[in-house]
Amino acid sequence: MKTIKNIAIGADHAGFEYKETLKNYVHELGFTSNDFGTYDDSSVDYPDFAHPVASAVEENEGTFGILICGSANGVAMSANKHQQVRAALCWKAEIASLARQHNNANIVCIPARFVSIDEAKEIVKAFFSTDFEGGRHANRVNKISC
Repeated sequence: MKTIKNIAIGADHAGFEYKETLKNYVHELGFTSNDFGTYDDSSVDYPDFAHPVASAVEENEGTFGILICGSANGVAMSANKHQQVRAALCWKAEIASLARQHNNANIVCIPARFVSIDEAKEIVKAFFSTDFEGGRHANRVNKISC
């Protein structure tokens, strides 16, 4: 958790309410944040928010991300097009911890239609409080990019 300084956050219309709550929550956890939208619950296209978050993570050392949409599949697929991004779809805190420990994930993708806001907070807390284990996992992570 010591290397994470800033959180890039974005969502589509299905994740707007969660984004607003989680943006405040990461401040409570001691991080700064950059909000990449959306800024209301009007229908939008998730890649328009996933790509700027992924670019911020890819380009800024110490920046990790949170992406939220209905299923989290769309934002994860979009973010993972970026070479230095490892976006993990997480629906439980344990999955979030494992994504950090074993995969060195740097963006957590949350399915707003399938978890409660309290579960989303637990997922975020687990994700940002877990370090990458390295070791045998580092070899695997190094094989992810094409």
